[in-house]
Amino acid sequence: MPTTHPVLDLPAHVQPDPDEFIQAAMEWHFGPETGSPFWLRRAKSLDFDPRKDVETHDDLRLFPNIVNELRDVPVTDLIPRGYGARPDIVGVFESGGTTGVPKRVVCLGDWLERFVHWCNANLDAHGFPRNAQWLGVTPSGPHIVGKLFERSAFTHGSFGMFVDLDPRYVKKLIAAGKTEEARAYGDHVLDQMTDVLRVQDIRVMAITPALLDRLLERDELVQLVNEKVRAIRWGGTHMDPASRRLYRTEVFPDSVLYGHYGSTMVLGVAGERLGLADDADCVFDPFSPYNTFSVVDPTTGHSVRYGERGQVVMHHVTKSLLLPNNLERDTAVRTEPPKGTVGDAVADIAPVDVFEDSTVIEGVY
Repeated sequence: MPTTHPVLDLPAHVQPDPDEFIQAAMEWHFGPETGSPFWLRRAKSLDFDPRKDVETHDDLRLFPNIVNELRDVPVTDLIPRGYGARPDIVGVFESGGTTGVPKRVVCLGDWLERFVHWCNANLDAHGFPRNAQWLGVTPSGPHIVGKLFERSAFTHGSFGMFVDLDPRYVKKLIAAGKTEEARAYGDHVLDQMTDVLRVQDIRVMAITPALLDRLLERDELVQLVNEKVRAIRWGGTHMDPASRRLYRTEVFPDSVLYGHYGSTMVLGVAGERLGLADDADCVFDPFSPYNTFSVVDPTTGHSVRYGERGQVVMHHVTKSLLLPNNLERDTAVRTEPPKGTVGDAVADIAPVDVFEDSTVIEGVY
């Protein structure tokens, strides 16, 4: 096996030097013995040399946004050769399909282990109970959030139970104007949640804001959550400050409410910053330097000022995958990141109305 720079394999709790990490990642992903077939082939069309010219996080902006190419690339071409003939593939995951044929990425075991360790440390910081039974109302199958939920439930908790979501189906119904059918699908999901909560000792719940909102229409379900659930992990669609305050202070006052924001294309999520006021905008900090954000003016590609709104660009740089400069379908307020990290924190997430000539529909996720 080719030699790996030690900074790419640091223990999960050790923070690498960001510049050293970026430089080592460029050597790995564009070295002929270690890089993936996709990037070794794609490098020939770049007007710069990543191994010489990409030295810092800011230099990632040199890369073109290649995510749309991932609709057609064989997923095996995305795996770095340095992993050898039998890489530890834990999943092939797809984007939501909002703007056409889904894009696909491969998740390897070393990244999932590192990321879940970081997630679990955040859950500890926010006061999530350990060794609890979890209920996840999340997409599964080609959606990475289901795999992340499962790993957290079985490592931070004792085990997880699941109610599946099909966000593509709901978006399809809404796009076709079939709002009653979309609502009926939501009822179907809430019915299953109720069945589980009635008889199981659930202490942690993962759910989307859209379904939390629908949950309020059912007195029994609100009562069951308040009786049993001590922590709620939300994500998938945005939550405005008024709703966040309502859930935290009035509807579920005895439960921790913790949000996350991410994308399949970065194989992860950013976590809600600790210590925010109940009525504040939710600020999300990514797992720097592996998952990072930039908030930019979409016309110029330049960063907006702190406190200004721009479009979110996501980067994933790890040993197992390189996917920089992915323009997302969300806007956010650019926020200063925690000390010692690179990239931006983001606040007040909101979807754009149109992305890649397609109307953006949030649905249930």
